[in-house]
Amino acid sequence: MKKLIRRLSQVRVNNSTQYSMLRSDTSNLPARRSDVPQGHFPVHVGIDPVSSRRFIVSAEMLRYPIFVELLNRSEQEYGYEQSGVLRIPVNVVVFDRVLEAFRQGRVPLSLDELV
Repeated sequence: MKKLIRRLSQVRVNNSTQYSMLRSDTSNLPARRSDVPQGHFPVHVGIDPVSSRRFIVSAEMLRYPIFVELLNRSEQEYGYEQSGVLRIPVNVVVFDRVLEAFRQGRVPLSLDELV
């Protein structure tokens, strides 16, 4: 887990206010590096591939316990040897609740607060 966080945190954080901490991309187009702003990384969220959605996440999110919890779930489900975009095995609705909490200025400490 520490290895994954260290690798993701090496992404240079962009101080621009042009992008929000998290944003969703509901398009089914293939991922392109050009659509991921500097200091961000893509994640696929969902229990199964059919209902998963792609999100662009700020590297700043790595400092919040709830995101570390999501990374732990990913490690438990897929291990560290994932190829391609990081996958987070949580229901998209729950992840949307995480996003909404951040938009409202609330920082949830765990997923239990949102379920």
